[in-house]
Amino acid sequence: MDALLIAAGIAFGAVFLGEMGDKSQLMALTFATKYRMRTVILGLVIAIGALIGLSVGVGAAVGNLLPTDWIRLAAAVMFIGFGLWGLKPEKDDDEDDGPIKERGTGLLTIVTAMFLAEFGDKTMLIAMGMGSSYNPWGVWIGGTAGMLAADLLAVFAGAWIAKRIPEKVVRYVSSGLFLVIGVLLAIEAVTALAD
Repeated sequence: MDALLIAAGIAFGAVFLGEMGDKSQLMALTFATKYRMRTVILGLVIAIGALIGLSVGVGAAVGNLLPTDWIRLAAAVMFIGFGLWGLKPEKDDDEDDGPIKERGTGLLTIVTAMFLAEFGDKTMLIAMGMGSSYNPWGVWIGGTAGMLAADLLAVFAGAWIAKRIPEKVVRYVSSGLFLVIGVLLAIEAVTALAD
């Protein structure tokens, strides 16, 4: 039991600190401006739990065999697509006073985007390395809780913003953020693939 708690504590701290200022916090903030809070939180829990679980399960030794640069490039294309999709005018753009509308694909969008964007990122590498050295259940619990805690800070900030800024402005800003993240991921992936 001590090994589990020690692993969970170390993983929580390492992943929480590694996640601060990361692109997934920006994504979580953006999702919170577009989707309902419960959808965003559920999506984060599913994506983060799966990602950290996969990382711990695979371990550091197999980590180099995964085609993370190609996955990062696929995530870049997806983000650019989300950004362009968000720029498309909606039929009710003149009615900015209503609540943020929930699209049926919100949960799937959040889970897929978070998982692909973080695949091969430092958070995954931290969990992989720790999974090979510490109690894997402790690393999974602590790593998931650490990443979720960091991203929830951004979610609550995004929800606060969504209540105070018109939906049309939020949509254009979030589309711009998706485009920027997509371009940065694409540059990162193409640079790594070119080496």
